[in-house]
Amino acid sequence: MIVWLNGTFGAGKTTAAHELLDLLPGSTLYDPEILGSGLRLMLPAKRFEEIDDYQDLPAWRRMVVDTAAALLTEVPGPLVTPMALLRQEYRDEIFGALAARRIPVRHVFLDAEETILRERISRRANTAPEPAAGASAHQGHPGHPPYATAPDWIKDDAHVVDTTRLTPRQAAEQIAEAVRVGAGACDIVQTPEPTAETLAAGVLLFDDQDRVLLVDPTYKPGWEFPGGIVEPGEAPAHAGVREVAEELGIQLPRAPRLLVLDWEAPKPPGYGGLRLLFDGGTLTADRIREVLLPGAELRDWRFATEAEAEDMLPPVRWNRLRWALRAREQGCPLHLEAGVPLG
Repeated sequence: MIVWLNGTFGAGKTTAAHELLDLLPGSTLYDPEILGSGLRLMLPAKRFEEIDDYQDLPAWRRMVVDTAAALLTEVPGPLVTPMALLRQEYRDEIFGALAARRIPVRHVFLDAEETILRERISRRANTAPEPAAGASAHQGHPGHPPYATAPDWIKDDAHVVDTTRLTPRQAAEQIAEAVRVGAGACDIVQTPEPTAETLAAGVLLFDDQDRVLLVDPTYKPGWEFPGGIVEPGEAPAHAGVREVAEELGIQLPRAPRLLVLDWEAPKPPGYGGLRLLFDGGTLTADRIREVLLPGAELRDWRFATEAEAEDMLPPVRWNRLRWALRAREQGCPLHLEAGVPLG
């Protein structure tokens, strides 16, 4: 298990973490900032000039998960992790990958009044060296607003502890009690990490304005189409129908029509594979009111125009969607390889 102590600089993550080690038997301090420092030594300096924060490095986010899994083969756990994680897409990627490794997370956000944060930050700024290029901006160093109250998504995701009037020991005691009663548990679907190429089926559903329905997974960054991995021996169109029923609570009356077949090239750590998008048709207002999300897998859904979807979807999924919409307009499915139409 990981006890992830989130919060901005000055909220008391590190001091509470050290006190927490005395309160949670078998616990070990795990600071992913060390991984960022290591990458700064190993990667070309130019790479860090391209980013504001080492959390922006995909390598860092993968290493956080891989290192946690490796540590938990050596120590009993839990791992106590004082690390600001204020971007929801990075939370989804890291916590989702931990869930795929069957590593549970207790997410605790340490909050404090702004005046207290400013006082703590000012006090530390007089003694601490300037952060190196590429250091974590998410820590909330002086001059990096906001001074921090929890973003709305964290308030829904984490157990919040207000450290304004608490000593580090008192904060740790509250965290330990929260962990004991299961507070801050991240109920994320445990989607196994692929070990080979996969076949996946997605379904496009539309409203009467021809906007497409997108869903927001809890376990990976970016919005997505309803759908998922095709199970062994399962027909892809049937998999799409099954996923729509499981994810949205909507039963499609017939097998959907194929719009796009796309071969996704392997890109480590992913294996790629075939991705199919089907046309699930237009939903009536009554059907839309039936939408019911599984909270462990999806946190939100919405209809989006093509232009809106471009800002919501990762580039690979956006490219697949735009070709699927062209195929729908033309009434003829398209065959893509790595997002490029053939023939």
